[in-house]
Amino acid sequence: MSRRAGFILSMVLLLVLGLLASYLLGKLEPYEEVIEHGPSPEVDSSLYLAAEHFLRRQGISATRADSLEVLDTLPSQGQTLLLLADRGNMTPRQAERLLQWTANGGHLLLIAERLWDEEEGKSGDLLLDLLGIQQYMSDELDEEEADSADDANEEEESYPQLTKLYLENEQEPAYIAFDTDYHLYDSQNRAHAWANSALATHLLQLYHGDGLITVLSDPWIWQNRNIDEYDHAWLLWYLGQDSAVTLLYHADSDNLASLLLRHFPLALAVLALLIIATLWHLGVRHGPLLAPASRARRQLEEHLRGSADFLLRRSGQHSLLKALQQDIQRRARRRHPGFEKLAVADQWQVLGRLTRLPPREISQAMRPLPHKRLSATEFTRQVAHLQTLRNAL
Repeated sequence: MSRRAGFILSMVLLLVLGLLASYLLGKLEPYEEVIEHGPSPEVDSSLYLAAEHFLRRQGISATRADSLEVLDTLPSQGQTLLLLADRGNMTPRQAERLLQWTANGGHLLLIAERLWDEEEGKSGDLLLDLLGIQQYMSDELDEEEADSADDANEEEESYPQLTKLYLENEQEPAYIAFDTDYHLYDSQNRAHAWANSALATHLLQLYHGDGLITVLSDPWIWQNRNIDEYDHAWLLWYLGQDSAVTLLYHADSDNLASLLLRHFPLALAVLALLIIATLWHLGVRHGPLLAPASRARRQLEEHLRGSADFLLRRSGQHSLLKALQQDIQRRARRRHPGFEKLAVADQWQVLGRLTRLPPREISQAMRPLPHKRLSATEFTRQVAHLQTLRNAL
């Protein structure tokens, strides 16, 4: 093929490709597709991450704390502490410390965690019990009270399942979707503000010293998936306004292991190294291995000694000594018929005549065996007496 023909062919191919590309581009239509990757790991690890971001967007300082040690550096004045952590293992000292922090001018916001137990006279929630706040199931309320409240609110309540918070100088209340299964009761009549649904109270607010305590029946309204519903976000802003907010996620008392790890990490590391070194020292073999004994050098005496050691370990001293005594009696019966029918003293006299051994040695050999274990010297001496008597028959 000439150079001219090759050039023409190349131009034709380019033209065909250009026309094909133009046709395909004319058929393409742009579109948008949203691919949901789900929540980020940060969102999964914090149920109240959206609440933190919302507060910061409102110009409120919001920080996160992982333990009650934050009280060491957290001032009371101008601070709101959202106690969102489980308090099942909280100690009385920690509860008193929280209330003292509040009395100094702080705002403590906590969640009622346990129901009031009438029989025990407490709920087990240390903070609630100290404040005189009792939580009940809504269906356990007095039936007459529930019926009268239901009749009174049937026509007036537009949204009986929602909690309404009325503010001064406001025409309409704020609506919050608390769980209506729970009801808060102020047994000491200390609350100065509250919020109710049709049949239950879900928010109580009371003064404590120079500070303020807000108790909610449940915290789910501020979790990531629910904070944008109704007036949930507004309520969070309202309770935290004009203060810095700290969200506390862990309020359990630390166990001994965590305290040691936090305060003495170097000492624990040294202890671990010491234990490893001790185990290594105990596990190291000292001296060379003994080579196995050659089969050719094993004599009959070694086999007998090994067999005797095995029987001694397996059967015990009394079994071996009794076997020797029985063997002596068996030999005596062969030499003196009717030996087994004689009394013990007569048997010893017959053995003396047959062996010509003194009575003391015969009695020493044939006396009943003691129940306690013999020492090595006594056992050897007893065996020697029996062997001498048996060999003399």
